[in-house]
Amino acid sequence: MENVIAVGLILPEVTKTTAEEHLEELVKLIESAGASVVSTLLSKRGAPDPALYVGKGKAEEIQKLAIEHKAELIVFDDDLTPAQVRNLEKAIETRVLDRSELIIDIFAKRARTRQARLQVELAQVQYQMPRLRRMWTHLSRITGVGGVGSRGPGEKQIEVDRRLAKQRLDDLKRELAEIEERRDRQVKARKSTFNAALVGYTNVGKSTLMNRFTGADVFVADMLFATLDPRTRQWDLGDGIKVLLSDTVGFVEKLPHHLVASFHATLAEVTGADLLLHVVDAGDPGAEEKLGVVRDVLKKIGAGEIPEIILLNKVDRVDDAAALNAFRRKLGEHYLVSARTGDGLDAVARRVRAAAAAFEVVVDLDIPASDGRTLAALAATSAVHERRYEGDRCLLRASVPRAELHRFERFVRST
Repeated sequence: MENVIAVGLILPEVTKTTAEEHLEELVKLIESAGASVVSTLLSKRGAPDPALYVGKGKAEEIQKLAIEHKAELIVFDDDLTPAQVRNLEKAIETRVLDRSELIIDIFAKRARTRQARLQVELAQVQYQMPRLRRMWTHLSRITGVGGVGSRGPGEKQIEVDRRLAKQRLDDLKRELAEIEERRDRQVKARKSTFNAALVGYTNVGKSTLMNRFTGADVFVADMLFATLDPRTRQWDLGDGIKVLLSDTVGFVEKLPHHLVASFHATLAEVTGADLLLHVVDAGDPGAEEKLGVVRDVLKKIGAGEIPEIILLNKVDRVDDAAALNAFRRKLGEHYLVSARTGDGLDAVARRVRAAAAAFEVVVDLDIPASDGRTLAALAATSAVHERRYEGDRCLLRASVPRAELHRFERFVRST
């Protein structure tokens, strides 16, 4: 594993406690990327240094730490400009990454589906385009070597790369738009079924809850961004009520804006939900702040108005009951649960069952057997429980979404 030094800044608008929490999260991100953090450094400044981010003195201190700990990489807790990266690498004589590049690297390792890989590549190209000069320090010109017909346009290599990157960016956006359009159709096609989505900060236990609720075999690990590709499974709540439950990518503090944009199609699973199960780590001292972070991102993707219930997970590991009770008083509807032990999950299932039951109504229908269009519409929008034929009539019992009921009202049989 690479030896890494994690570096953060305490700026006037950030408290020392918050800066320490951010740096601690950066350490976890580095470990999730498969590296080992050998030292951390937190520096206080009035503003980032335009040239070296941390200033000349701290850059020299980092260089000494790198030599002492044999560090091969320095990771900074904020986005750096291309000039800052160049200057820091020259001053410290060690490779430098910022928070965005680290998160993109983790996403690249975890991406499994075609859509996720395209989204990662889009984020990589968007990140790298303004930094191409760093990759082509020689700025060699393409010149003809073999005589007539082989002379190049005289462009700098960086200009060629920028043009190629721009073309690749356009191709990625076009392909992702096609995938997003298909996903939108899939989400709309599922509107006949109640949809719930697990959302929350990364590593709060969403995937473990997914497995508990649905019996799915979703990958679970104590690391940030263990789940990247969204998964949707059927959740049988009993009494003939079944819902679709989606497990989504976790959110994180200071998630780069271009990453949010790149993963818009993945987050469409959230925007198509009828109910959000917002999972929070009950024992996390920063739970309130992280709750706000997730809600801010939900607003950005157009999911801020979807009804939500809070699942305070990991209650079996809570040490400070007084702090938890103080936090609970600030919340709306919430449930104490433990994905590990199963405590509280039955109450959540009953709540979701009630929401799903209100989403649709069970009706008895009498439709002419020859009315293929209506029968097809019913099959596409509703769950048909019983079907029998009497002469030229088709008698059915179905769960019809309230939003679709008007299409079949004239066929409803009185009881």
